[in-house]
Amino acid sequence: MTKEKVLEALSNVQEPDLGKDLVTLNMIKDIEINGNHVSFTVVLTTPACPLKDMIKGACENAIKLLVDKTADVKVNFTANVNSNRKDNKMVLPNVKNIIAVGSGKGGVGKSTVSVNLALALAKGGSKVGLMDADIYGPSIPIMLGIRGERPLMKDVDGKAMIVPIDVMGIKAMSIGLLIDDKQAIVWRGPMASSALKQFVTDVLWEELDYLIIDLPPGTGDIHLTLVQTIPVTGAVIVTTPQEVALADAKKAIMMFDGPQIKVPVLGVVENMAYFTPAELPDNKYYIFGREGGKRLADLFEVPYLGEIPITMSIREGGDEGKPAYLHGDEISMKAIDAVAQQVARNISIRNANLEPTKVVQMAS
Repeated sequence: MTKEKVLEALSNVQEPDLGKDLVTLNMIKDIEINGNHVSFTVVLTTPACPLKDMIKGACENAIKLLVDKTADVKVNFTANVNSNRKDNKMVLPNVKNIIAVGSGKGGVGKSTVSVNLALALAKGGSKVGLMDADIYGPSIPIMLGIRGERPLMKDVDGKAMIVPIDVMGIKAMSIGLLIDDKQAIVWRGPMASSALKQFVTDVLWEELDYLIIDLPPGTGDIHLTLVQTIPVTGAVIVTTPQEVALADAKKAIMMFDGPQIKVPVLGVVENMAYFTPAELPDNKYYIFGREGGKRLADLFEVPYLGEIPITMSIREGGDEGKPAYLHGDEISMKAIDAVAQQVARNISIRNANLEPTKVVQMAS
């Protein structure tokens, strides 16, 4: 058994999403051979890769079939989150992927999805930031249990920068951390857009694999400012199953996917998909209808990222600053994990197959 034969065998193992073999993609590292023992490391494009077990099995089979049927194969995994930014990196230079989480209407759980998605990606080993861009109704401080905290300032090359709050393994920033939470934010569109730009230029977002941006509902000034200020990798659309929410979610998809903006839609998350009581964990009650998010994804030919139930732990976790992904029941945690894996997977596919991420240029 030689390294050359091992690499030749592994060149027959395809990365299922990227459509090329592991050797061509330079995903095989640190091959070590000792008798019939062979070990190597597969460098995944995200720690949240849902196909890890499939890749491991394919690698083991390739070595045993093509090199030595008695081989003792040990497959290790590490991850290097991929990016496809080709802009000048003047803004958010150390952020690999920027994910906008939007919805057509309020009340569908967009902030809940944003918070738990960020925590799930971080738990998998990624460096994650969460920006609350819902300028008028910031809810991230409540959901993360940091209401009343104030971020520190740091001098960077003579410029005062705001340091995001470190909480639960992620970095978070919200307008709610800068103002009195008893104070109403009464701003015209240009003022809100200016505040969002400050969150990009005046906040010290250090090295991140994913920056998740929780957008306000609708399709307005904040959304346009965002895509014209920073290169958004892709958008995640959150909806509930009922027709009223779906009608507005369609507008959000058409905005991002429209000819002027052309930000890839990473997929649709169906929130509040069903209710499962804690005492009846095998029962699903489809209170708001069934598979509306899936139908929406099929209609626009975008990925369906999965469904998240409505449970007591998700509701209580949001109110008490103890997010369901870290403190909730097993049903909620598994559902959130599945969505996070699909988001990470679709970012990798997007970066491998689509045009580089860039700031949107629009005629005024």
